[in-house]
Amino acid sequence: MGNIRKQTIISSILVYIGFFIGFINNYFFTAKVPFWFYKSGNIFTPEQYALTKVFTDISQIMFAFGALGIIPVVYKFYPYYKDNLEEKKTDLMTWALLITLIGFLLVLAGGLYFEPLIVRKFSERSPLLVEFYLWVFPLAAGMLLFSVIESFCWALQRSVVSNFLKETGIRALISVLIAFYYFKVISYRTFICLFSLHYLVVFSVLLVYLYRSGHLHFTFTVSRVTRKFWKKMVSMQILLYSGTCIAAVAATIDTLIIASLKGLSTAGIFVFAQFASSLIQVPQRSITAISASVLSRAWKDKNYKEIERIYSRSCINLLLMSLFIFGNLWLNMVPGMQLFRIQDAYTAGMGVVFVLGMARMIDAVTGLNTMVINTSTFWRFDFYSSVILLAFRLPLTYFLIKNYGIIGSAFAELTAVTLINFARYEFLRRKFRMQPFNQKTFYSIVLAVAAYGICYFAFRSVGGWTGLILRGITFSLMMIAGIFYGKLTPDAGQLYEVFLKRIGKSK
Repeated sequence: MGNIRKQTIISSILVYIGFFIGFINNYFFTAKVPFWFYKSGNIFTPEQYALTKVFTDISQIMFAFGALGIIPVVYKFYPYYKDNLEEKKTDLMTWALLITLIGFLLVLAGGLYFEPLIVRKFSERSPLLVEFYLWVFPLAAGMLLFSVIESFCWALQRSVVSNFLKETGIRALISVLIAFYYFKVISYRTFICLFSLHYLVVFSVLLVYLYRSGHLHFTFTVSRVTRKFWKKMVSMQILLYSGTCIAAVAATIDTLIIASLKGLSTAGIFVFAQFASSLIQVPQRSITAISASVLSRAWKDKNYKEIERIYSRSCINLLLMSLFIFGNLWLNMVPGMQLFRIQDAYTAGMGVVFVLGMARMIDAVTGLNTMVINTSTFWRFDFYSSVILLAFRLPLTYFLIKNYGIIGSAFAELTAVTLINFARYEFLRRKFRMQPFNQKTFYSIVLAVAAYGICYFAFRSVGGWTGLILRGITFSLMMIAGIFYGKLTPDAGQLYEVFLKRIGKSK
């Protein structure tokens, strides 16, 4: 767990730097006047802001279909290649890239074929999407190629670099484009065209990194490992392909339905709420990337104690981190929007932020259940449960959005996340007797609720930057003190000991 913890901390720091840049980007997307000293610049409308997210969501669906299920196969089977072949003779990367290139060509053909349907569904309420539709393909191609190379970084346990590029590098590129647009260096059309290329840029950078570090090798010679496992790999690929597509549709369908039924302006408000609530998921995204290869190795070695330990630790650690983030977020959300002069239209999404925050909390408290199942030989369970969930979620999402607007979408996601995580929890509990919750789970929730209540009532009449800072610092200190005093997670004490040792060495 030490290596996971170390890389998780580094990755989380890099990811939070990326989220800080993302916060700046979203500020420029949503603020009334981003630069007080230069007030004649271009301002993004909610429709223009939403288009970037809709582009990304469509690309994710294209990526899922174009990947043809190969990415989970990479981190599942790479340990077998590593144990039995020299790195230069490993042919897994070659076949993975070739398969995804074929997949993208199929997606491209399908996307062009269904273009009239897109025009018919979105032209009335979301004309911007129709106007720029063809530019979604280079974005999808870059996302697909980057994700394949990223999966090898996970397998090689070099996820820090890929996480940095994905979470920080991409947002930095978007920051440059936003600045160009604001200062009228480029038009909005040029902004969207360049926006669609940013994944291709980070893919090229990651490719160069792997080449210079000596980990980029291509060979068309079929290895003995491929000959031995290809039937199992194809079987897993075929089944997981459907599951990956289902997961992509489930994760992105909300924005697309909102854009179709309510228009891009309403979708922009929902996108803003999604971004705010997504802060809770940062630690989970970091530890998932790092744990993939470790869990695959543990399943291969049948080290069930290690799997249970990682699963249990992930649940309590992610719960504490999500409570810490959501408490700070909800305490300062409204005052923060007023201080940063966010456009008034976005205040309509406050209820969505809260409901989506609850969904993210439920996803966090169940830890790495998805990764634990998907790296095991029982990964079919996750596929079948996802199929059933999607069959339930799609009509529910459509009905709730049509009748209740964006808050309906948030409740649909909360319902879906609760059901799927309960199913995964029960599967691991019944199949492997892995039960990660205990009294400390309950104490953690009580601590967060108590700290929130004290800070809310103590500083609710304090406005401006003073109130923002006091609420944030007080809540954070109370959470940290409670974690150490109650010994809610063993990782906190171990991190403190490592810190003291390093301080001692520096002296």
